Amino acid sequence: MKTTQFQREYLDKILSTENEHLLKLHQLVADAMQEQELIAQNLLNPPQEMISPSQRIADKVATFGGSWTFIISFGLVLVAWIAVNIILATRAFDPFPFILLNLVLSCLAAIQAPVIMMSQNRQEEKDRQRAENDYMVNLKAEIEVRNLHQKMNLLMEEQFKTLLEIQRYQTELLEELVSRKK
Repeated sequence: MKTTQFQREYLDKILSTENEHLLKLHQLVADAMQEQELIAQNLLNPPQEMISPSQRIADKVATFGGSWTFIISFGLVLVAWIAVNIILATRAFDPFPFILLNLVLSCLAAIQAPVIMMSQNRQEEKDRQRAENDYMVNLKAEIEVRNLHQKMNLLMEEQFKTLLEIQRYQTELLEELVSRKK
């Protein structure tokens, strides 16, 4: 089904008000409207994305680093480290101020933080794509609703014209009956 010239002009008027990035999204919506196709992408089962081994590692480190398993196991390692060094007292490999433990914790934080940030950046990109997709679906839905309103208004006008035509015909019949009766 082809859209009318009026509908196309209406779409162009609505879609011409945003910045350059939004214009690209609007063009996708207009093309989809023209071709009567769906915009929504399957976000639950997206196509397999190409990620590098370093990105895969960053995701796994971020997943593990933000889990209760990591927190509990790391807490146990800290308690064990401190307990062993207190028990060994004079023969401890890291005596009381635990300077080596401090160094290990600092190194772990220095390495873990950027890796987690890399994973968060990838997740942010996915979220941005979801937001763009939601925007396009919502925009197309809004345009479709407006088009349905326009079609309903046209149908009501046609029905009103038909009713007026019927009323005019009935009035003529009544006038003819009244004139025959006289």
